[in-house]
Amino acid sequence: MLLLDLFVSQNKLTELEAKDIESDLSLRDDLLVDTALAAKKITPEEITEVRSVLYGLPIYKDEIPEGKELTKYISVVQSKQLLAVPLELKEGVLSVGVVDPEHANVLDSLQFLFGTDHQAYKVYLITYDAYRKHFGLATEVPDEKASLTTKVDDTVLSYISKDETGEKDAQGLNEEMDLSNVTGLLDEGLAKLPIPDIFSTILRYAIDNGASDIHIEHIGTAVRARVRMDGQLETITTLPMKMHPMLVARIKILCSIKLDEKRKPQDGRFSTKFGDHTIDYRVSTFPGYYGEKVVLRILDSYKGVRPIDTLGFGEQQMKEIRDALARPYGMILICGPTGSGKTTTLYSMLNEIDREHRNVVSLEDPIEYNVPSMNQSQVFPEIGYTFASGLRSILRQDPDVIMVGEIRDAETAQLAIQAALTGHLVFSTIHTNTAIGVVTRLLDMGIEPYLIAPTIIATIGQRLARQIAEGCAETVQMTTGLTEIVQESFKDLPDEFKKNLPLDKPLHEAKGNAQFANGMKGRVPVFEVLTFTQPIEEAVLHSKGEEEIWKLARANGMITMKEDAIIKCINGLIPFVEINEL
Repeated sequence: MLLLDLFVSQNKLTELEAKDIESDLSLRDDLLVDTALAAKKITPEEITEVRSVLYGLPIYKDEIPEGKELTKYISVVQSKQLLAVPLELKEGVLSVGVVDPEHANVLDSLQFLFGTDHQAYKVYLITYDAYRKHFGLATEVPDEKASLTTKVDDTVLSYISKDETGEKDAQGLNEEMDLSNVTGLLDEGLAKLPIPDIFSTILRYAIDNGASDIHIEHIGTAVRARVRMDGQLETITTLPMKMHPMLVARIKILCSIKLDEKRKPQDGRFSTKFGDHTIDYRVSTFPGYYGEKVVLRILDSYKGVRPIDTLGFGEQQMKEIRDALARPYGMILICGPTGSGKTTTLYSMLNEIDREHRNVVSLEDPIEYNVPSMNQSQVFPEIGYTFASGLRSILRQDPDVIMVGEIRDAETAQLAIQAALTGHLVFSTIHTNTAIGVVTRLLDMGIEPYLIAPTIIATIGQRLARQIAEGCAETVQMTTGLTEIVQESFKDLPDEFKKNLPLDKPLHEAKGNAQFANGMKGRVPVFEVLTFTQPIEEAVLHSKGEEEIWKLARANGMITMKEDAIIKCINGLIPFVEINEL
């Protein structure tokens, strides 16, 4: 419940107390949250003040008048059902006092009551004590030790977060979670649980199933939670509409971003602990027609840094990359869309660097993996610590190798180029569609050709394609048309490079089985590597177009991402259907 979450964030309740209250409320229709909070020594005035901030409603601080003539607008029976009292009628506008905007759908009920006859009204917040006093009822405070918490669903509760400390670190709330198998869990009465437990269960499901992102969105009739697995979004649960504001508020509390800002996007982050390792989440909110959508990017450092020769580079590509890594200075740029695995490749390349005898410094947003003997720094644009300002500072740290998480603007690009020109080996990522397109992108940023040509060592383009699951690869019947497609793709590749490729073998497709319905599991990267040879440097220096650069690169054995996918399809890694997606 949103109200309880806020009192937890203010250290007036512990996570455990909040969960106990939510559990009691779910089991007792006659128990009000105000009564439960009063038992925790939280005053009615404090409760009303927090609700005022949450819902943007004014507080009615005067004593509630008798006004029996106003019962024609809200009867006594309706007042007791809705915890709402008519206060006064002034200049045709009816003032209504409400205890809890979340109780009994009171705001919708008021709109229904007054909407048909077009009665103007304004809602105020009143304390539960004032409401009870108005009806001549004594203040009700239950025994604090009384607890009615019982099992909602043994299967579901077994996956709920075990951390009750509520301790927050610099990036958010750390929650201890047990990585159990939660497949199928979200079909088992998830909506019965308190909001913190619902959110924790969604997180754990996503982590256990290797998801990269979580999407939580109001779709008009329900709240939908989806996770991105193997590049595709899958719906894992739908929840009642009324849970949307509470679920969004829960995430905002963890991220320490503004609860009352719903009109513009916000970014934040938090972390959770799974056993002995930490998983970070990068959070983005976005205002939608039915309410805010929240997307969480999962950054699991537990997976560690993969050796570069296990990523899936071809033999020729691997040779060019190792040659590039051996260079003492210059720039290596990785390009591709968001979520294409650029950061994984970047870390794998840095892992090849001798960090014991060279000063390797990075600027990242966020730090996804901790690399031993590398000085990693998290940028914070909100306080002015950006990639550009950080890069200026790094150059005063006697670096040998510099990693800049992303080149986003002309200033960062200019500084990175200057660093590469002055004897540093620089790694970074940039958003372009192809490896050759990096040149055009830098030119668009205002970088002069005479700076690009001698600086860039290599550019790497990549995408992720779905991978055939183990034991699910099946050869495709090679028709004349398919054979021509393969041969046509590589027809202009020089024979010295073509002879090393298995182009005379059949393609593969994925065949589903009992374990993998569509025969696919996980994703594998496809690459293209553009090495800046002397002819290519000359072409860039003289502002030649991408077509001219491609001819020179092709003569040097470069293959495109789509061609790399064809080779991986022949080798049984990627299904034929994925080639057309690249």
